[in-house]
Amino acid sequence: MIRLSEPDSLNIFQKRIWWLSLFVVFLFFVLLLRLWYLQIINGKQYRKRSENNRIRLKEIPAYRGKILDRNGLVLVDNKPSYNLYIIPEEVDDLGLLLNRLSKIIGLDPQSIQKKILRIRNHFSFKPVCIKRDISLDDVSRIESNILMLPGTIIRVEGKRNYIYKELAAHLIGYISRNIRGKSGIEYRWEKVLSGEPGGMQIEVDATGRMIDVISKSPSIPGADVYLTIDKRLQQKAEQLLKGKRGAIVAMDPYNGEILAMASSPSFDPNIFVDGMDQKTWQKISNSMDHPLQNRAINGLYPPASLFKVVVSSAGLQEGMITPRKKFICTGRFLYGNWIYNCWKRNGHGEVDLHKAIRESCDIYFYNLGKMLGVDKIAHYARMFGLGRKTGIDVGNESTGLVPTSRWKLKRFGVPWQGGETLSLAIGQSYLLVTPIQMAVMYSAVFNGGILYKPQVTKLIKRPNGDIIHRFKPQIKGRLHIKPEYLDIIKQALIAVVNEPHGTGIKAKIKGITVAGKTGTVQLMEKKKKEEKEERHNEIKDHAWFVGVAPAKHPSIVVAVIIEHGGHGGSASAPIARELIREFLKPHVR
Repeated sequence: MIRLSEPDSLNIFQKRIWWLSLFVVFLFFVLLLRLWYLQIINGKQYRKRSENNRIRLKEIPAYRGKILDRNGLVLVDNKPSYNLYIIPEEVDDLGLLLNRLSKIIGLDPQSIQKKILRIRNHFSFKPVCIKRDISLDDVSRIESNILMLPGTIIRVEGKRNYIYKELAAHLIGYISRNIRGKSGIEYRWEKVLSGEPGGMQIEVDATGRMIDVISKSPSIPGADVYLTIDKRLQQKAEQLLKGKRGAIVAMDPYNGEILAMASSPSFDPNIFVDGMDQKTWQKISNSMDHPLQNRAINGLYPPASLFKVVVSSAGLQEGMITPRKKFICTGRFLYGNWIYNCWKRNGHGEVDLHKAIRESCDIYFYNLGKMLGVDKIAHYARMFGLGRKTGIDVGNESTGLVPTSRWKLKRFGVPWQGGETLSLAIGQSYLLVTPIQMAVMYSAVFNGGILYKPQVTKLIKRPNGDIIHRFKPQIKGRLHIKPEYLDIIKQALIAVVNEPHGTGIKAKIKGITVAGKTGTVQLMEKKKKEEKEERHNEIKDHAWFVGVAPAKHPSIVVAVIIEHGGHGGSASAPIARELIREFLKPHVR
């Protein structure tokens, strides 16, 4: 065994002290370097993170503007709603928090996992809505347990409230879960209805409770939209359509303002406010009744005998007929090897224009259609606004269809047949129109030949009363028909309702001169009578009527279509009568 001398032992000890000192200095240097990095390089970031632990940005939602009728009656407003939110970055155990909330306010356990995924895919600093429109009792329970619910906040927000539920639902439209317009007026005027959200910086304590407001930028509420419809008339229209499939359009013929627009079946827009599950949505969207479709502007139907006004105008203007020109109706019209029947099997006898319109004689219009030809008829149809959009300021309006010889050749690769012109002359064939187009067309006949753009928005006003915009009538086109010819047609339309044998006699109102025209859309050949009886409701004819009142200087035009209603004179004319009576109440004896 070797024993170290005393100087050697001292030397080793000193070396150890030196290395230990060097290590301590190195550690101290590393700590200084880290401190320098945190404070100098990343100081701003950590200061911001520290501030975020006590300062929260809170959005102040803007209250959505109201929707009112022409008289200022509120149709849609907002009501306060208590909504539960979670701020993800303030939650350590999301599953635990949601389970606690489930016990406190009855969150559906099956939906908890979906909410967890939704929150994790969300920005951590942005509040995520967990449940909308919770009760005051739930609010109280959450507040009393707030220390166990970190990152949980309750916001009082405006909830869209469709006061009269289904009333004017297709026209007003509905909003999505994130309070954005999805259809109707809600979609058309989204920018003015939505307003501008504000915000504020608030200081909170460790539990998330607000201590102080640091800064605040107020929200700007949305503007109010006044519609042209009259609530009372709208309610009457929807009452008349109840239990039926169809549409009604009531319009002021001298400015294009829509006084009522109803489509049936309808829906309650309130069901969209909080969102709906997939099953409910599938049930509504796949329904055979198509409750979401606005039949007034999207429904496409052959106009049937309503179109005889166009063919009459074309015949007079082109000099093909005079008011006294007569044809013989035996109930049958032979064209080539085909026989075309009149709706009146025994015939109308000797028929001039007045009688042809009054009694809706098909044979008269077969003759006139043959004389005019398809392309001449199509020219006048477009003049009356058919085959193009009316320009109504809401919804995805359908254009309809006005067939021509060129259209058929391009569409089917075969030429137009003469027999098809006969069908076109009585409003059948490939011809398709919407109820709004019929209202505009008949308005033009009675207002001197002006095609007005239909309007459903009367004015837009700020909550303080300042008017942002007042809508004026817009002319979309004019009828190039001599005024005396339009007068001849108007007299015949008065006869439809007021003279013996008129097809629209059921629209007659004592003390008011009503004019109008019936139309019956044939969905099946008459020879298939037995099959028709077996499938009565499924293939029953569509029923049209357009009424105008008072006839000499009208203030309302009403277009009615009832799907599978049967005859226009029996199914639709009484509906138009009742709506006109409601509108002209003070003047009806």
